[in-house]
Amino acid sequence: MLLKFYKYHGAGNDFIIVDNRNKEFITSKKTIKTLCDRHFGIGADGLMTLENDTTNDFSMHYFNADGKEGTMCGNGGRCIVHFAKKIGVIEQNQTVFSAIDGVHKAEFISDDIVKLKMNNIDIQKIESTPEGFFLDTGSPHLVRFEDDIDSIDVLSKGRKLRYSKRFKKINGVNVNFVEISNGYLKMRTYERGVEAETLACGTGSVAVALVLAVNVKNVRIPIKINALGGNLKVYLDNKHDSFRNIWLEGPVKFVFSTQININ
Repeated sequence: MLLKFYKYHGAGNDFIIVDNRNKEFITSKKTIKTLCDRHFGIGADGLMTLENDTTNDFSMHYFNADGKEGTMCGNGGRCIVHFAKKIGVIEQNQTVFSAIDGVHKAEFISDDIVKLKMNNIDIQKIESTPEGFFLDTGSPHLVRFEDDIDSIDVLSKGRKLRYSKRFKKINGVNVNFVEISNGYLKMRTYERGVEAETLACGTGSVAVALVLAVNVKNVRIPIKINALGGNLKVYLDNKHDSFRNIWLEGPVKFVFSTQININ
């Protein structure tokens, strides 16, 4: 079978996207893992399919590079919105789509800047642990503030925390190392499912922003995140012990499209 796919990235977080409204692409773990392999496949942090939805504009299905279905991906969500407009699924600069964690709104700020609305988060669900701050922003995240993240061995330290006993019941955690620097946050992330450092993480950026807002009074909005692959912004309102109107904004880039034989 010849599979047409599109390659995208959001601040360096890269994805394979497939228009699967006809349901011809069978999303097997082996196939997805092979396609995402950077040596023997296309190479990506994850794969998404765009599918029909009876209520919303479309449905997003996200799979990690290990082939397993993943939890919500913020940068992936922003990329698939751009893709949906590219192939004519949406015609306006706003959309509503469904994902594994519920329904999301999104809008275009410009041709290549997409803003995605995330779910509300109760402040009480941000947990302080010996390992760092834990919370779920559609995916589970650990946030650790560091003095010099450039010197951190993210692969080794991140993997150790990802597989630590505390997070075993939720199949591990994404680990974000953060440094406050000149009015913005420098961030590096070890992602579960990719099992490596990624150049950016959308749900991780949201997690980092919320932890900062909990610990710093009168934090300036939007909160600016400097990831290895680009800059992201997080908007939020703090109302009634919960964060609402959480939006993730950043660049989206269509890289190329072609076909691959997946027989």
